[in-house]
Amino acid sequence: MEREVAWKKYDEAASAEVEALAADYIDFISDNKTERECAAAAIAAAEDAGYDSLADCIAAGTPVGPGSKLWACAQGKAVILVHVGAAPISEGMNILGAHIDSPRLDIKQNPLYEANDFALLDTHYYGGIKNYQWTALPLALHGVVATTDGEVIEVNIGDDEADPVFCVTDLLPHLGSQQMDKKGAKVVEGEDLDVLVGNRPLLSTADSSDSKEAESTETPKDPVKAHVLALLADKYGISEEDFLSAELEVVPAGRARDLGFDRSMVIGYGQDDRVCAYTSLVAQLALGDDVPARTAVCVLVDKEEIGSVGASGMASMFFENTIAEIMALAGESSPLRLRRALTRSRMLSSDVSAGFDPAYASVFEAKNSAYLGRGLVFNKYTGSRGKSGSNDASAEYVALVRRIMDDAGVSFQTAELGRVDAGGGGTIAYIPAKYGMDVIDSGVPVLSM
Repeated sequence: MEREVAWKKYDEAASAEVEALAADYIDFISDNKTERECAAAAIAAAEDAGYDSLADCIAAGTPVGPGSKLWACAQGKAVILVHVGAAPISEGMNILGAHIDSPRLDIKQNPLYEANDFALLDTHYYGGIKNYQWTALPLALHGVVATTDGEVIEVNIGDDEADPVFCVTDLLPHLGSQQMDKKGAKVVEGEDLDVLVGNRPLLSTADSSDSKEAESTETPKDPVKAHVLALLADKYGISEEDFLSAELEVVPAGRARDLGFDRSMVIGYGQDDRVCAYTSLVAQLALGDDVPARTAVCVLVDKEEIGSVGASGMASMFFENTIAEIMALAGESSPLRLRRALTRSRMLSSDVSAGFDPAYASVFEAKNSAYLGRGLVFNKYTGSRGKSGSNDASAEYVALVRRIMDDAGVSFQTAELGRVDAGGGGTIAYIPAKYGMDVIDSGVPVLSM
């Protein structure tokens, strides 16, 4: 059952739409490299489309009915958009879900140190990364610093052309013979992923003085570290102590780009899973002011890369509590109605799939692989080994999805995540499935995920 390449189906108008969507997508992932940035961008787009803050509606007791459009946010890192439909919410919702966190390096709480005239930031990697891929690469620093006086300072260094960038150093090949004998997982250890941020010492008044007494009292113990701290204090007004309450993420610097002579692909950081988050957001907002038959929901969550845990992950009560609050404003305040709404819902759990790569064909099973250019990918199940950690959508729901795609003329394909026992992975799908709703994994095939 080989699927036809979707490019062949596009006329000139459809091709133009694809290119426009891709251009906007490139801007989105280039400008939003953290979950906080993605959440803020989603809220801004939703408000431009007429969505109101759920928190404001709760405070004002604003009634909710068909056509109401609401957004809610958890800790600035997860967002839910709800467009109330004509039918009661208790009859079920159509839900798009994706995650907006990506693998990266997180700055530790006590990170800054000086060693041999270098200033470095200590890191703790987040999610599943290949450590060696993060060396000798231009890196940017994004995030927030919360101070004890209640201020939250946004940090973004490395993605403006005028900014400096940072890097994790690597061992030169001339001295790397022992390193190259190590297994891939040990070539660069997690504790060695420290980010180089400076080499110039802070110049004190003693540097231009002949007084040894002045030098002993005025020259900092760690002058390169002191210089970095002085620059941070000057630009952001933060001190070393403020690292304790910071969320700073190290990500690849630079914009996403078109890939290939034919510009048929996109290369850039964070496509797992922002390619699905962006398209889910666009689909939700495309409803405009039309009142859908069933309530339409877009869920963009954090922490999927580390198990969907925490207050902003899919496993939290954020999704359920948000729906409960909206149902209360809609006059459907009842624990039983909430349970019915969740059970009767249908969800596309949107996450990327591993695109077939001929350079690594041995880990794929060709008949059940996702191919770039052949349309949306549906994974009936994910998981690893014996489908461990998988949702495994029902045959009836798969058939319903097939019919909808076929009726709309949408190109799609089905896939597994590589050969059996070659590895595997999971998504958020199994979490909302606990309510009894129909959930299936869907997404975009990605190379080098």
